[in-house]
Amino acid sequence: EFGPNIGLNLVALRRLLPAIDLAAIEINAKAVETLKRMDGVEVHHGSILDRHVTRTFELAFCSGVLIHINPEALPTVYDNLHAASHRLILLAEYYNPAPVAIPYRGHAERLFKRDFAGEMLDRFPDLRLLDYGFQYHRDPNFPADDLNWFLMEKTGR
Repeated sequence: EFGPNIGLNLVALRRLLPAIDLAAIEINAKAVETLKRMDGVEVHHGSILDRHVTRTFELAFCSGVLIHINPEALPTVYDNLHAASHRLILLAEYYNPAPVAIPYRGHAERLFKRDFAGEMLDRFPDLRLLDYGFQYHRDPNFPADDLNWFLMEKTGR
């Protein structure tokens, strides 16, 4: 996972698939210490703008991370996600059909909405969209932020 913070998504994946091979790239030092206490997680302390992973994984993903990346740096993150994936890439982010900056906790230029998946599909001809969906904040079973998720697959082209 790119930018897992304290690893809640990794915990969920481990519960679903106990034998899964997990890795994380996290910039926050406190979160890294928490991640290092998780059994069986390969932890890389650093920025997702840097190449950390020297092997590929069945799934590379991020959730609520790309929205905070300066748009000029997104191609580097897209390249790193693509390079880390052997087969699947999952993005779960705020969506907007046209790029827009949203004020975030009193700051400008800290939260961006755009078509992240569309940009990746345009950048990498070997990707195809497998599925997508919407998570609604009023879902009675799994309430969370309103966000869109996109699952893409490498086709080998």
